[in-house]
Amino acid sequence: MTALAEILRDSNYRLTQFNPKLIDEIERGVKVFLNKKGETTYKYFCLKRQKEIDLKPEEVVRQLYLFVLTKEYNYPLDRIELEYPVSFGTEKKRADIVVMDRNRTNSEYIIVEIKKPRLKDGKEQLKSYCNATGAPIGVWTNGDQISFYHRKDPNYFEDIPHLPRADQKLSDVLTERWNFKDLIEKDKLLTERKSLKDLILEMEDEVLANAGVDVFEELFKLIFTKLFDEMESVRNPRRFLEFRNYGDTEFELKTKITALFERARNRWTGVFPESSKIELTPSHLSVCVSSLQDVKLFNSNLDIVDEAFEYLINKTSKGEKGQYFTPRYVIDMCVKMLNPQEHETLIDTAAGSCGFPVHAIFHVWRQILEDEGLPQSHLFTAEKKTPRQEDYVREKVFAIDFDEKAVRVGRTLNLIAGDGQTNVLHLNTLDYERWSERTEDDKAWIDTYYEGWRRLKRLRAEKDSDRRFNFDVLMANPPFAGDIKESRILAKYDLAKKPDGKIAPSVGRDILFIERNLDFLAPGGRMAVVLPQGRFNNSSDKTIRQYFSERCRVLAVVGLHGNVFKPHTGTKTSVLFLQKWTDKNGINPKLDDYPIFFATMREPSKDNSGDKIFVKKKDLWQQTASQPNLTPVADMAQEPASRYNYEPRDLNELVFDQHDHLIVKHDLFNHEGLTRDGIAEAFIEFAKKERLSFF
Repeated sequence: MTALAEILRDSNYRLTQFNPKLIDEIERGVKVFLNKKGETTYKYFCLKRQKEIDLKPEEVVRQLYLFVLTKEYNYPLDRIELEYPVSFGTEKKRADIVVMDRNRTNSEYIIVEIKKPRLKDGKEQLKSYCNATGAPIGVWTNGDQISFYHRKDPNYFEDIPHLPRADQKLSDVLTERWNFKDLIEKDKLLTERKSLKDLILEMEDEVLANAGVDVFEELFKLIFTKLFDEMESVRNPRRFLEFRNYGDTEFELKTKITALFERARNRWTGVFPESSKIELTPSHLSVCVSSLQDVKLFNSNLDIVDEAFEYLINKTSKGEKGQYFTPRYVIDMCVKMLNPQEHETLIDTAAGSCGFPVHAIFHVWRQILEDEGLPQSHLFTAEKKTPRQEDYVREKVFAIDFDEKAVRVGRTLNLIAGDGQTNVLHLNTLDYERWSERTEDDKAWIDTYYEGWRRLKRLRAEKDSDRRFNFDVLMANPPFAGDIKESRILAKYDLAKKPDGKIAPSVGRDILFIERNLDFLAPGGRMAVVLPQGRFNNSSDKTIRQYFSERCRVLAVVGLHGNVFKPHTGTKTSVLFLQKWTDKNGINPKLDDYPIFFATMREPSKDNSGDKIFVKKKDLWQQTASQPNLTPVADMAQEPASRYNYEPRDLNELVFDQHDHLIVKHDLFNHEGLTRDGIAEAFIEFAKKERLSFF
């Protein structure tokens, strides 16, 4: 293990922010000693102090950032102070690094705080230093994440994309014109190692908590507007991004962002009413725009946006109903295992943010691009679609949810995917008898959803009934929590009846969804549904298992790890895969005995707090040793496996795939040929052996 790796081993500091050449330069200068107690100590010659210093974890990061300031931003050492005293009345504290103003050498210009606590705590200390000294620029880093701030006044610190170089002014950074290529290169989710959820938490702490507005609505408007701005620039590479503050006054910025929102609202209809407008004050809006403007929302799977919406919706109504967004890697496993095709219809009956429909769209789009000999870029979600891609979204893909906010999120993602077309409907899937109250009598509902409803009606099994439909594929994660107690609804379901034929006083919502989902499937149709593990084990649920076994072939049962839906719930779940019996064309003739695919997820994918666990280089290195034919990822992709010889510090670095996504560590499927084959690949092999109709 290298000296720096040993120093940082038990600390919360990381070196992922820094250029490997700078790390190597520090490494070469480290001296190792044994003290009188026989303990190892480390010394390093500090260029600023001109003496040897003890090298503790925080000092490692400070020395590296000193190199960043001098070698990358070109600030001379005579403008830089370390452990600089800052006065708070009679008390003095010490800022880690201070860069003095070029023209006023006794005035503080940049303050850098190097702290291992959470960003929120470190930023408060940084703000206090900037306010006490009047420094206009602040930097917070722990060696892994980093943030750059412009202090506008004591109450508002706005994000800036980077520091000005020594030969630049702050205004040069603020007025830089960006196109989408710049956003790709400088995306703060990559450069600052943050998530969109992190930024939303910051905005809540800074301005939104006391702004007197609906936080969900205002952030939804801003993300919606930014998605529109990015799409416009993807399709016109010479266009400058408008969702940016180019040195505008707060009033000018609000006028510009308001106009951009109105264009987005008019292009992607049915998400916001025509009367809706941005309610944030100009000063609050300015802070929020500065936080979001350097984030690239569009990538190849829209998971960045989905994570943010999941957080926002779960703060309001979603979690109360026991319905949590399905992680994208679970969705991808289901899509791979059900293998939807371009000619097939698909629906999600408890759609949430439409993860299942959107990822099914991506799956079929890839088939179309391959068939047409076209490449798939990492921005294919934003690029202009081919006619076949548009037709598939418009005619074949549907979604229903009873949560109005979730429907609007789902519509947004589907409108993007479908280039302005979507069949995401606000309906109560279980209470289908009352759909007509919306579809025939509710003018506002009809104005928004009529086109999608018109297409859905074509798929009815009986012309004038909303009970049965003829879908080829269904994927859903219905809500677990709560029972249905309305006898009017329960009377329509076989699974609500007791052995004596009477209606039970209450039935679990997810039980009714099993029956309702089967009603949506055509003969031979197939589905994947997430259910509580107890439905497969409890003796009291035997009748439920008999019910779907009589009507369907049980294709597979995949047990998910207990951490998958954390932090929202620790309920143990499984995914049930079914295909309706039918003799038509020999698709799925009824059998009395047949094999079923069973699998259990071993990798947790999240820790006990619900934070995702990501693949590190050491994981690829270890599996490459055991699988020498495996194609490695990213910077390793050009070298044969036999040449991998990482420094220990490199092995803990996170890995990005070819689309700049972090890879969640799971065993559900092989991620783009970069990780081991998983449950989905094993099922596909099983399906081909069993000659299932969809493989």
